[in-house]
Amino acid sequence: MKKIKHHIDELFKDMPRNNETELVKQEIIENLEEKVFYLIEQGKEEEDAINKAIVEFGDIDDLKKELGVKVPEKKSMAKLNLEFSLWGSGLITAFFIFINLYYTPNIIWAIYPIFAILWWPLSMYFVWSRKKWSE
Repeated sequence: MKKIKHHIDELFKDMPRNNETELVKQEIIENLEEKVFYLIEQGKEEEDAINKAIVEFGDIDDLKKELGVKVPEKKSMAKLNLEFSLWGSGLITAFFIFINLYYTPNIIWAIYPIFAILWWPLSMYFVWSRKKWSE
């Protein structure tokens, strides 16, 4: 039954530690243990009974709402990705211009890879603008 206790502890790790949470946790563990004993009486192996009880228990989202646990919001990384792409493409562009002017000043070939690199910040801009307007 340690597996059940460990599973419930993992589900409750984001919840605040208080008496109400501990009582709910103990009640769930007791209910799952009763379910396991019932399944063993029906002829299941202990490991199978434990796994089936855990699977049938499902998720804990409704319980988190009742206990008042706030789900952390995911931060949008779109702006950071846009800034990174601007700086990165700027540095890569400067590198290509330097290589072009230093080694082959009479042939301007750097425009081709620079054109390809500029698609990176352009695509990040559209991702950022889509995230910005969807909020």
